[in-house]
Amino acid sequence: QVQVLESGGGSVQTGGSLRLSCRVSGGYIYGTYCMAWFRQAPEKEREGVAGIYPGGSGTVFAASAKDRFTISLDSGDHTLYLQMDSMKPEDTGMYYCAVGGPLMPYYAPSCPGESIDYSYWGHGTEVTVGA
Repeated sequence: QVQVLESGGGSVQTGGSLRLSCRVSGGYIYGTYCMAWFRQAPEKEREGVAGIYPGGSGTVFAASAKDRFTISLDSGDHTLYLQMDSMKPEDTGMYYCAVGGPLMPYYAPSCPGESIDYSYWGHGTEVTVGA
């Protein structure tokens, strides 16, 4: 059974940085599926923040995260990362790691941005950005 465990959340001031980690275990095949980070702010819908293609061959970002966030994958360590820089109060929320999304090679971007498309989820790690 695939297990997903996030870590690295916390509180930072505006302009600060955090790095989230997501360790995946249980026989997950890294070279086949998309992986992504989603977040959910209080009283808002869950939204995609960043995704990475199988094996790290490409990345995709939400407009709000582009040029500030970096997503990366260490396949050898079975860990997905989200580096968040120049953080803003609107980045506050629960961050979830999602894996098992289908690669859609005839679409751009080729990784899905909807939560329903991902098979395995962690329980989330909380991020708070103070003004």
